[in-house]
Amino acid sequence: MVVPIYDDNPFTQPVKPYVTWSLIAANILVFMHEAVAPQAGLDRMIDTYSLTPAALSGDIGSRGALPAYATLITYQFFHADIGHLFGNMIFLWVFGDDIERALGRLRYLIFYLVSGVIGGLVFVGYDPHSGIELIGASGAIAGIVIAYVMLRPCAKITVLVTIIPLRISAYWVVGLFVLTQLWNLGAVSRSEVAYWCHFGGMLAGAGLFPLMKPRSVKLFECIRPESERVIRIGPLPAPRASQFDVPSRH
Repeated sequence: MVVPIYDDNPFTQPVKPYVTWSLIAANILVFMHEAVAPQAGLDRMIDTYSLTPAALSGDIGSRGALPAYATLITYQFFHADIGHLFGNMIFLWVFGDDIERALGRLRYLIFYLVSGVIGGLVFVGYDPHSGIELIGASGAIAGIVIAYVMLRPCAKITVLVTIIPLRISAYWVVGLFVLTQLWNLGAVSRSEVAYWCHFGGMLAGAGLFPLMKPRSVKLFECIRPESERVIRIGPLPAPRASQFDVPSRH
């Protein structure tokens, strides 16, 4: 098992990833509420806030007070157990701050939630008549992971392989993550883990990140052929303004 534990220290960055920290805090607080709730109350919470394909497709009515479409957001903040929560939050901690800095806080929050929504819709599309309740941030996290490898494929990440810490490039970590999700799609009917949601989140990340990023943010820059990189020696020429110039924002 490969678990990412560290890439850069977010506390040393000039722009602090407050949205990432807030998302982690929100997920932990919701789980703490789940943990102290009596079983009957927990069952009501899961019925109300989980995503159920049959409810979204109209086969059955909403299972709680919320309309079925609202559960495309709420399901992302509930988790089945501490291992489920920890696995998602460690990936968000390691990868989320870089995507937040690249996109900016508002676009990052939209990217995160929409990746989760698309992951949920792919899960529903796999079996729209299913009564299985989906919870967890995995769809949104999968979108974040794919965006990270598009942004920083050569970044060094410290991972735990069983109990051994190793420092390897991001594309190996994310590549193994993607292969694991694709491999498990074949076993989805025998597993309680919603790999179709993960797959949908990966598709969302791959499609949304290039569209939402600022023009100044380059993709796959460290692995581009040398001929595609701009290398300047000596003083730069003075810029020439035109009516089409648009100032870049970071």
